[in-house]
Amino acid sequence: MIKGLNKSITLLLIVASTFTSASLKAQIEDSSSLATRIELEPEDTTIQTVNKLYNDMEYLKRFQISGYIQTQFQWADSSGIASASGGNFNTGVDKRFSVRRGRLKVTYDKYFSKVVFQTDMTERGLRVVEAYASITEQKYYWATLTAGIFNRPFGYEIEYTSNMREAPERGRMSGNLFPNERDLGAKLTLQGPKFGIWNWLKLDVAVVTGEGSPDANAGISDFDSHKDLISHLTVNRSNRNEDIKYGFGVSYYNGGVIYNVDSINSKYKAVAYTLSDSAGTNIFHADSVNPSGYAPRTYYGIDGQLQKDFNWGIFTLKAEYIQGTHSSQGSTSKAFQSKPTLANPLYTRKFNGAYFELAQNLNRATSENKFLNTLYSFIPGQIVLKYDWYDPNTEVKGDEIGQGASSTSKNRLKTSATDLRYDTFGFGVAYFLSNNAKILAYYDTVKNETSKNLSGYTKDLKDNVLTLRLQYKF
Repeated sequence: MIKGLNKSITLLLIVASTFTSASLKAQIEDSSSLATRIELEPEDTTIQTVNKLYNDMEYLKRFQISGYIQTQFQWADSSGIASASGGNFNTGVDKRFSVRRGRLKVTYDKYFSKVVFQTDMTERGLRVVEAYASITEQKYYWATLTAGIFNRPFGYEIEYTSNMREAPERGRMSGNLFPNERDLGAKLTLQGPKFGIWNWLKLDVAVVTGEGSPDANAGISDFDSHKDLISHLTVNRSNRNEDIKYGFGVSYYNGGVIYNVDSINSKYKAVAYTLSDSAGTNIFHADSVNPSGYAPRTYYGIDGQLQKDFNWGIFTLKAEYIQGTHSSQGSTSKAFQSKPTLANPLYTRKFNGAYFELAQNLNRATSENKFLNTLYSFIPGQIVLKYDWYDPNTEVKGDEIGQGASSTSKNRLKTSATDLRYDTFGFGVAYFLSNNAKILAYYDTVKNETSKNLSGYTKDLKDNVLTLRLQYKF
């Protein structure tokens, strides 16, 4: 019996030992698991998550997406006209719809550096408007280097953004001297820090290719080794109350276009024409030039702006004057964007031009009277008056244009319609639908110089244009 009892006790001890081992193993495993949890899930998990979200938000805030669209309807006095109001009309067309500008801009801004990409999408195609990077030195914060495709720093109107401009287009002179406004190169900006005492003074100096930015579905490339220099010195101030702001600037452009390397005969090694007096008549003469030489592009400009904040709205006055020597083509004074050819030789002319613009904002009053509110709703948000002129050849006037040598001569050519002066008087009203949207109605009255020696230009052309535009920006 004792022997049987011993066997039972032995069996119970084995079973108890088994359960004890299992329990101890479980405790060890639980302890290991707890240690793992403590390592992988620290007490500051929430703080780390918040910090990550904050960092992500700070990164996303460095990106800015903006843009605007300008859709418009235009009605010209006659069909197929050449126009500075958004481009020439097609043959047989005097009324047209168009997307004048469809801009999308992406900016990455990180402290003292910035990268910008901007495109233009219209029915004419897609083109690159801007693509540049800029970096500001971080010791004195005075110098900023910009490289890529950017606005030419000449005058005021060229750099003033199209979605803020009061008139629908820049002046005729700006469009001819600086097509597409931008150029490819590098720019150094010297300006005091934003909250410093010298922030009102600014100097831009740029070295660019001179070809401008590309047209829609087209590219630009450097076709010569010559680089153009542009500089603009500006001063911007305000009174103590900041209800009066004023500024002025001076600009200088020094560039050139390579002469054509094709020859027209043994004497004239390149195709280039300059104006000279021959028996009392100004005509173009072909120059005997070095094919590796350059025709000049030298401009001098001065600009000024004044803004006064009245109770009924802000009044703005802008003016700019440019003169100099410009080398372009026989059929147009628009700057070259590709290498000159035998069929498109160079013409060098003296020129001048200017614009004057007045804009008055009108604050709409509010009243408890429904009739007055209805009446106030018809008050435009802004009234605009603008006058500009562009004389591409100041050395000939009126009936002098078109006189002289036969137009079939290869080395003695008459002046042509390209040498006529144009004066444009514009008037418009804008209705601000919101901070983002506005409707603009604007009428351009265009007066061209006439000459009895130019067929088709013996009287003023019928080329006035009415523009109705809807703009939305974001």
